[in-house]
Amino acid sequence: MNKKNVMKYLGIPALATGMLLSGALPALTITSLVIHAAQEITTPGGIVDLKQGGAAITIEANDGQSLVGKRFRLYQLFSVKNAAHLESVNYTWTPAYKDVLQKVIGKRLNKPAKDVTEYEAVDYIQSLNHHKVEGAATEQKLEGRYSEFRYFIEEVTTELRAQKKQGTDIHITETMDNGNIRFDGLEFGYYITDEISDNAGTHSASSLCMVNTANPNASVQIKSDYPSITKKILEDDHKEEIGSGGWNDIADYEIGQTVPYRYDTAVPDMNGYHSYYFAFHDKMDKALTFDPDTVKIQIMDGKKTYDVDPSEYNILENVGGTTFKIEIEDLKKIVDREFPEGMNKDKKNVYGQKIVLRYDAKLNDEAAKDTGRPGFENSVKLEFSNDPDADGVGKTGETPWDTVVCFTYKLNVSKVNDHDAPLKDARFRLYSDADCTKEVYLKRTPDGYNVINRDAAGGNDHDGGTQPNEAVEIVTPLDGNFTIYGLDQGVYYLSEVEAPNGYRRLLDPIVLTVRPTYTNDRNSYVAGEGATDKILQKLEATAHFKEFYDGATSEKDNKLETDATQGSMNLTVVNKVGSKLPVTGSQLTIVMVALGAGLMIAGYGIHRKRSHVDDGK
Repeated sequence: MNKKNVMKYLGIPALATGMLLSGALPALTITSLVIHAAQEITTPGGIVDLKQGGAAITIEANDGQSLVGKRFRLYQLFSVKNAAHLESVNYTWTPAYKDVLQKVIGKRLNKPAKDVTEYEAVDYIQSLNHHKVEGAATEQKLEGRYSEFRYFIEEVTTELRAQKKQGTDIHITETMDNGNIRFDGLEFGYYITDEISDNAGTHSASSLCMVNTANPNASVQIKSDYPSITKKILEDDHKEEIGSGGWNDIADYEIGQTVPYRYDTAVPDMNGYHSYYFAFHDKMDKALTFDPDTVKIQIMDGKKTYDVDPSEYNILENVGGTTFKIEIEDLKKIVDREFPEGMNKDKKNVYGQKIVLRYDAKLNDEAAKDTGRPGFENSVKLEFSNDPDADGVGKTGETPWDTVVCFTYKLNVSKVNDHDAPLKDARFRLYSDADCTKEVYLKRTPDGYNVINRDAAGGNDHDGGTQPNEAVEIVTPLDGNFTIYGLDQGVYYLSEVEAPNGYRRLLDPIVLTVRPTYTNDRNSYVAGEGATDKILQKLEATAHFKEFYDGATSEKDNKLETDATQGSMNLTVVNKVGSKLPVTGSQLTIVMVALGAGLMIAGYGIHRKRSHVDDGK
């Protein structure tokens, strides 16, 4: 499992994983099972032996789901003792959790908590169990997510957490060969098996698990009630090498260019909820500008794709310290309406449909201030209903942030003659094609020139659109130096359109090739890594020149000095003086030289003729 996925598993919100299993129940005390959280137990080989008795609880992973990294907390609410012939069962609550049970049940029975007796608590719990088979040796049916029993267990778990009650904390470090884990050495009794998380605001949808002589080895399957989310950015270069159509965690763009983003998540198990709140929180670098008009949400199950109507979600910008939030107030209503095929007679749905949200941003002029590392991050987290009792309102949990990054680069140019003297008033334009028909527009800034990608001019990357009013030619200042900010990887053509006074312009463009090297693991980006050499490992660039000098044409490639941290490339453009002709790529120079020599001879002849006239000859 890659680093990013491990981080996501560690950050999955709390999820209770119990089932209600029943039968005859011998006595039990769990005093020794109340372990301080600091004494966290691990699972070598996928098994932990608590050495208290002969019962076990096995937690089964769903297909494709790893339990490694997860943490579970066991609470034993009751110990039990059964009659000799299993015809009767006696329950004793665990003193550590007595006040929790009294408070929750007292509220439900509308009586003071202190007046709730042990027998009353047991009887009330059993009254909520619609499939009770107390004392029987047969396995009990599962309680539905809509059942009062389920809601009651939710309230108990909420109160256990509110009172910071200790349980037995187990960190899953290894699983069995089949991917499952097993808690051995349990004494018989009622347990809550609760998946815990360090994420703030998370809670679980809990249920209860019973182990006893009739069913000493209970199995519990994880129900992935809570969603996770993955964010991707589209790299428009080298899509085949990257795979997945270019969707990954790393990209580079020009200033002004459209930057596509995508969220991938899935519809969680919403059975047990009357409504379900689902919101995307997005936090992006100030160098990125969100375009709300590009938001599109799709829900799909492999047979059908539903485009969520804009009226079914809200886009809220600059809220809660984030750039924007996209909220679906009732995801359950939408999914149950559009995908009714999974509904059974109990009004439960088979969820798990894929959710894809896409939107665009633009890389703005702020990017010129931070070319190269650390890049421009964009992060997302989900907020979602996590308490069926809350009816999808007010009580929510959150996933960890998932982050992607993009980069841009700059070109530092020095215009000099072959004696290293700076040349003023040379004029350049930048192009994306060898024929110099597709200009890369530039605008003047206090620090140099920023790219205006044609996406920002009504076109598409390097095609179409209308030349912006602020687009200008590059003019070299007194020191001959200028910088172009906001370049992408790829090939550019820098053309001199006017030479400094006394120099001939370069007739062939300089071919600039920009080559960044990124990590091979492009889908495991962790926030902050853009500032290191782990992601943008190096930056390389070459400049191809055509030259005519001393009657001969030559071509050469210069490897440019680069700095990945600054995202910079340094280019020197030379015009030669004296008898040394400027850098050109045209035989026209030879013609012009010959023409110039002819004019010089003709001039000399005229001068001699005038001299003869003046001398009276």
